[in-house]
Amino acid sequence: MTPIERLFALEQFGIKLGLDAMRELLAALGNPHTAWPSLHVAGTNGKGSVSAMAERALRAAGLATGRYTSPHLFRVEERIALDGRDVETDRLSDALARVFGAVDRLVASGTLAAMPTYFEVSTAAAFLLFAEAGVEIAVVEVGLGGRYDATNVITPVAGAITSIDFDHERHLGSTLTAIATEKAGIAKSGVPLVVGEVPPEAWHAIDDVARRAAAPVVRAHDGSTVETAFIEGHTQLSAVTPAARYGPVRLALAGAHQAANAVVAIRLLETFAATSSRRLDPAHIEAGLALVQWPARLEWLRHTATGQRVLVDAAHNPAGARALASYLAMARVPSVTLVTSIMADKDVGGVLGPLLPYVARVLVTEAASPRAMTAAALALEVTRHVTPGTAVEAVRDPDAAVARARTFPEPVVLAGSIYLVGPLRAALVAGGFEPA
Repeated sequence: MTPIERLFALEQFGIKLGLDAMRELLAALGNPHTAWPSLHVAGTNGKGSVSAMAERALRAAGLATGRYTSPHLFRVEERIALDGRDVETDRLSDALARVFGAVDRLVASGTLAAMPTYFEVSTAAAFLLFAEAGVEIAVVEVGLGGRYDATNVITPVAGAITSIDFDHERHLGSTLTAIATEKAGIAKSGVPLVVGEVPPEAWHAIDDVARRAAAPVVRAHDGSTVETAFIEGHTQLSAVTPAARYGPVRLALAGAHQAANAVVAIRLLETFAATSSRRLDPAHIEAGLALVQWPARLEWLRHTATGQRVLVDAAHNPAGARALASYLAMARVPSVTLVTSIMADKDVGGVLGPLLPYVARVLVTEAASPRAMTAAALALEVTRHVTPGTAVEAVRDPDAAVARARTFPEPVVLAGSIYLVGPLRAALVAGGFEPA
């Protein structure tokens, strides 16, 4: 079994929140997470986009960067980027082999009572690779929650909470206060925490946790003036913060919600610049917003021969669905064929509800995950929510579902679990589609 195969074998153990095993594992590896400064990004939605914007800006400033995000779309190597490039397979395999060597020694000695999780091992490998590459700054995205997430062993230069909404309630709690409290667990003494637009109850929870942790809080929109315009499917942003003026700049990532993410990224980068000896100009930050690439987030793919278009979006929770619906409205897309798969622990009505005014038909399928609802079960659930006259079909095989969707005249929207959209995006690209 190769180290990467062994990593995937850990998926059977699911999610385990807590930091003790992670600290033991990193100590056995020489504490690589202390070798580089970092930015730590949490939130319900937007944390991947903010991480990607921030890393691209830091690279534009000439810094050697690391970026750790999850989950991956198609290849595990996508989780770890060095200077904007996915880590090479051989390099990742070597790092994983050394992590598993430490794991085996710790388990044999009884220091670890059980095998660490997939996420703990992949995180340790990322931190090891960042140290060995000598990155000057790493942008680290929280995997789940914050307080007990494996990434929360780092002490960053600055942190951010992008948004708070309902997701992963089984692990984080069923109220916005509870969810915000868990995500605010990344707050650390003396480390500035940038907070995006969040509901009042979430803000009170974040502020309370930050005060108890002695972490100064920067509300991203306080003291900032932001103007936006929607032009040819993208948001043009102009912003004035207490530190600088930006734009107008065309955001590379589509959707009106990216303006809020951009403001969080700007304030996070400004906070970093205030503590760094390296120069980070507004032009560098603008480059991060304008040049960032983040696939499967409101991404149009166009077939090179036929011109047929497919919109790919990892909208897997109610907040993501609302952002997708808002984009369809602003882009004046009146009717679509939706291909989707939803995890069994998700709110089907909450995910589907915002999209229903734009859906002519729904093709439900099954993502390659044991957590995915079966196509048959999801079809029954979807039928309870759609308006009369909306066709619902169950097509178990995802590739067949997309092929079926492409026979209809409306644009195809491929949305839902990232375990669905990632492999299907790769298949579409292999079949002649490219980013539009």
